[in-house]
Amino acid sequence: MSKTFAGIDVGTTTTKAVIIDAAKRLLGHSVHRSGADLALAATTAYEEAIARAGVAQETIELIVATGFGRRNVPFAHDSKTEISCHGRGCYHYFREALTVVDVGGQDSKIIKLDAQGRRVDFRMNRKCAAGTGSFLEDIAHKLVLPLADLNGLARSSSRSARIGSYCTVFSATEVLERIRAGERTDDIVRGLFDSVAKRILEMDTLTGRVVMTGGVVAFNPIVAELLSARAGVEVTVAPHPQEMGAFGAALIAEAMAGK
Repeated sequence: MSKTFAGIDVGTTTTKAVIIDAAKRLLGHSVHRSGADLALAATTAYEEAIARAGVAQETIELIVATGFGRRNVPFAHDSKTEISCHGRGCYHYFREALTVVDVGGQDSKIIKLDAQGRRVDFRMNRKCAAGTGSFLEDIAHKLVLPLADLNGLARSSSRSARIGSYCTVFSATEVLERIRAGERTDDIVRGLFDSVAKRILEMDTLTGRVVMTGGVVAFNPIVAELLSARAGVEVTVAPHPQEMGAFGAALIAEAMAGK
């Protein structure tokens, strides 16, 4: 049986699992809500990824966990930070100096890699920063909108309602003020995504090739377009952006097994 490797990214909002083979090809993946039982979420995502990969569990040679809950994966052989894993995953596809922008459920990160894939800098936003996945979920709830509709609404708008606050609480208040002022819903949604781009640019400058990862850009690629327009640089959405951390962890597992 051919050897396979697994990466599990236990985030604050979702848990992702990826299975790859020795040629570093993605065979199967899964995404589940993290919930309160992180070990259960990791197990569920892992077993579903194996089933989708169509491989036997006995072929998994090494498992690396990452993310907020990486210590809660009892069957993982090792754990690495999500910074290392997102960087490793993106460099697999883009072999050059990179700025990796990851917008997750509770925070955003900027990871800078040199042309050899070595991390040279790293920034993270404040924990209360607006524009993360959980913040967008809260705003969608206030607007009585399905999350899946946000990207399409933003694309139908020709202007962004101004959402300027850095704090999630104040930004939510701004949204309510825009609603009371009678602003169009699609303009408010576009303004929310534009605020994500603004928050990223306040963290650091974007150099080299810019690649975005995370669940927010996976379902709302307009964020990459708005960031590109604001920064004046091309911004690429990574392959399977929501699972990139888990994919990077799987790549690290494959490399560890080969030593």
